Amino acid sequence: MLDIPLLLRVHVGAVIAAQNDLGVRDAIERNAPVGKPIAMSAPHLPKVAGIDPTVPAPAHTAPPLPGIPAPPMAPGAMIQDRLAGWVSDLTSLHELTERLSRTGTLDDALNELLRAGAALVGARRGMAVLEPADGLGPATTIGLGLAHADLGTIETVPRSATSYGRILEALAPEPLTPGPPEARPARSPQDPRAPEEPASPAPGPDGRLPDPVAVPDLFADEGLDPRHREVAARLGFAASYAVPLATEAAGKLGAAVWLYDEPGEPAARGRHLVGLYGQYASEHLARLLELERGRATLATIAEELLPSRLPRVPGVQLAARHRASPRGGGDWYDALPLPEGALGLAVGSVSGTGPSALAAMGRLRASLRAYAVMEGEDPVAVLSDLELLLRLTEPARSATALFAYAEPALRKIVLAGAGHTPPLVVGERRTEYIETSLSAPLGMLACWEAPSVEITTEPGETVLLYTDGLLRRTGEPMDRAFARLHAAAAAVPKADRGDPGSIADHVLRTLLPEGVDRGGGQDEDVVLLAARFE
Repeated sequence: MLDIPLLLRVHVGAVIAAQNDLGVRDAIERNAPVGKPIAMSAPHLPKVAGIDPTVPAPAHTAPPLPGIPAPPMAPGAMIQDRLAGWVSDLTSLHELTERLSRTGTLDDALNELLRAGAALVGARRGMAVLEPADGLGPATTIGLGLAHADLGTIETVPRSATSYGRILEALAPEPLTPGPPEARPARSPQDPRAPEEPASPAPGPDGRLPDPVAVPDLFADEGLDPRHREVAARLGFAASYAVPLATEAAGKLGAAVWLYDEPGEPAARGRHLVGLYGQYASEHLARLLELERGRATLATIAEELLPSRLPRVPGVQLAARHRASPRGGGDWYDALPLPEGALGLAVGSVSGTGPSALAAMGRLRASLRAYAVMEGEDPVAVLSDLELLLRLTEPARSATALFAYAEPALRKIVLAGAGHTPPLVVGERRTEYIETSLSAPLGMLACWEAPSVEITTEPGETVLLYTDGLLRRTGEPMDRAFARLHAAAAAVPKADRGDPGSIADHVLRTLLPEGVDRGGGQDEDVVLLAARFE
């Protein structure tokens, strides 16, 4: 990984060293014997890590006025101008990599990669293709200045005929270990990478990272695929520049390509900077890829531990919604048919996150099902047995839970809660919370006990059971979150009140709109269980 701040400190030291070196050389020149060539005393450009001295730096001196010849530049001014250009380049790289490091998802990182790369190579549009070498996914294509239809059109071009496709084919399907320096192919003088740059992080089949692919003029390329020429003409681009995305550990990740409206290609300095930036971006994408796969695994485990389908019981309609947190929380729900046409409803939350919380959630849910079958008509007894089991088997863990014993034929519900949020009744004439007695979470007291509450619902009313993650993800204090939940439930359209799934969806859309970061509780699971009594 590039250490940009360290390189900046190295450059500052190089400037000082170059000035000192120049002063010493000037003194030697003044005392040099007659006939000694001045070229022998000319200052040499210092070697700076990460920057190729052979690539010209951008000029930082004012251009000469028209008609007036430019005065000869002193050697010291030349060195300072060159080093100032390098420091400017690394400052830009530092800012761009800082912005990239703040991205937390693959899509955000790819979008930032395209924006930063476009600024470095002077392009307006681009496309990033993510295709991990192991084939485990996720695979995606992101565009900059390109609509989804445009990306689909580009995908119709044979891969081998595109610049990014040639890079993907050149990359090794699996990570390889670079060989010794003497075994690596020699680089050409036109290679934009610095001579002192270390070996490529993700070698291809020939032992080195595929070079970027530049197509300065698509329509002048005689070997261009006809379909490629047709797509380029339709979308209005005439040149492209593609770089590989790969690391030594992960192997091939994909490629990024930038498109130009007119024939051309980036300057040598732009190619060099985007190459350095691409190395950092590849490492960052590899880390995000690993995190994304871990999150997907936790989400799959959580879904497998929850009911695969809800039971059908006469007199009641059920719907459930679950949003897993990226870190894997322990929120759960359950609905199980009981003897004599009764129905058991449960929601709960286990403390902690990650695989251990998921495992504890699975054990707790299975235990509650067993206790509900044996003594479900007494919710207090069910939770008391569950609390005893948790205290004896997992003394370091706590949990909240709510269990309701429902008789749909009578529209009667007996419920008890252990430190859990109160249910919400939604109907034509009322939207109100069910006041449950205050009680501690399971595992917090030596002996848990709390009275139950009995309610009777009106025909067509829906009871919402939920976990506190629904409130915490709003990012607001709990009292305001409760008020927002009440308002969202009361505002359910009349046409949706007959379907518990539509009610649950409306509440989720209102409290947690997609794409809106509320700034708090984003690591919380969300569970919503809706039961509509007929």
